Amino acid sequence: MRKLLRSAAFSAALCVTTMISPATASEKIFGPFVVDDAKPDVIAMNGDIDVGSALNFRRALHAAPGAKLVTLNSSGGAVQMGLLMADDIHERKLATYIPKDSACLSACAYMFLAGVERRVDGKLGVHQISSDTSDLVGAQLTISDIIDVLNRFDTPADVLSVMFKTPPNDMHVFTPEEIELYKLNRTGDGAKPSAAGTSATPDTSPPTQNRTTTTESTTQPVTPEQPHSPETAVITTPTPQTQAKLSPIEEFTKRPNRIAVYTGLDLFGGDISSIRTSDAAECAQSCLVMNGQCKAFTFNANPKITKGPNCFLKSSAGRADGNSVAFSGRFLSGAEADPPTFALGTIDPQSALFHDVDFRGGDLSPRPHSTAKTPLDCRLACVDDNRCMAFSYNYSKKQCWLKGSIGTPLPGKGIVSGFKKFQNFSPAKIISLN
Repeated sequence: MRKLLRSAAFSAALCVTTMISPATASEKIFGPFVVDDAKPDVIAMNGDIDVGSALNFRRALHAAPGAKLVTLNSSGGAVQMGLLMADDIHERKLATYIPKDSACLSACAYMFLAGVERRVDGKLGVHQISSDTSDLVGAQLTISDIIDVLNRFDTPADVLSVMFKTPPNDMHVFTPEEIELYKLNRTGDGAKPSAAGTSATPDTSPPTQNRTTTTESTTQPVTPEQPHSPETAVITTPTPQTQAKLSPIEEFTKRPNRIAVYTGLDLFGGDISSIRTSDAAECAQSCLVMNGQCKAFTFNANPKITKGPNCFLKSSAGRADGNSVAFSGRFLSGAEADPPTFALGTIDPQSALFHDVDFRGGDLSPRPHSTAKTPLDCRLACVDDNRCMAFSYNYSKKQCWLKGSIGTPLPGKGIVSGFKKFQNFSPAKIISLN
């Protein structure tokens, strides 16, 4: 049964790709520039700058009249074309951004420096101009154009110095320290960005406990604990939240661009809605359409649950917990790295709980746990304590006993016990939303 659930959940992960991708979105391509109807405020540049790039950029601007941001990924190319496009960016007061895993080098740097707001999360590189001819006069005129244009963008003199000192067959890539020193990042008002303008790094440690949708009965259960059990979950509907106006770059970097999906991982806490969906893909879609308010979801993949909510939409990833019938997803922004594998001690409610069984011996303390008053509290208290390998909970006495080892299993009326195992969790799949 457990293998069947995992297989079904993984199959759902594959079909999420088609359900959450904006199939109706239309992309228009103009040379290295892409305009996506789904993101009309962004023009994406991916490719070299050639003699037709300035005209293609004008076409992209015409196709996206509401554009606020240009994302840059280019190894450079024709200097005069780069200067013309930089002038357009400056005149239209567009923001410029170099995403992670992208590079803006050589002539592309002029475009970046033209941004009214600009930010480097990838690589920014500069060097001297190069020419296939020995036209010294032409080269000097080009250098004069570069200085004139970059001065209009308030480019620091130190940046110009680095540019003209770096040989054309070399590339100076600015370090994070130089980016800070030369104020290459700037907000819309030209001021140096605050800490909020730096790349976000996700917290990969297991989230803290914060359960909001599931409570545990104080009477002995007759079925295994389900993730976000429909019998006890509170059905809610999302409420609009007023958010501060974000800059174009902040808007872009906070916008989800991929989703990490997990099987056997249950996320608790931060629930903003609990609904009924036909499958995990529909659950993911319900989260995605909430315009950034929903950051993660958990879907109960147990086929025996035929009524009540099975999809839980969240404002954060909440607390991680192992549960073999759970299927979860976490939306990632462009500023976040792919989540690494993490280890978690789990007591799976589907396979590691034993009713009317007492684990005798191995107690961590001569007294019961002081705050765990329900079986759920007891299980989580053991999960959270690195010394704990098992637990036994007495329903009639409402006592939780944490164990440093798995004691001798003996019959125990009205007692539920569970044992811990350690698992590594990594995304079953990372799906691009672009």
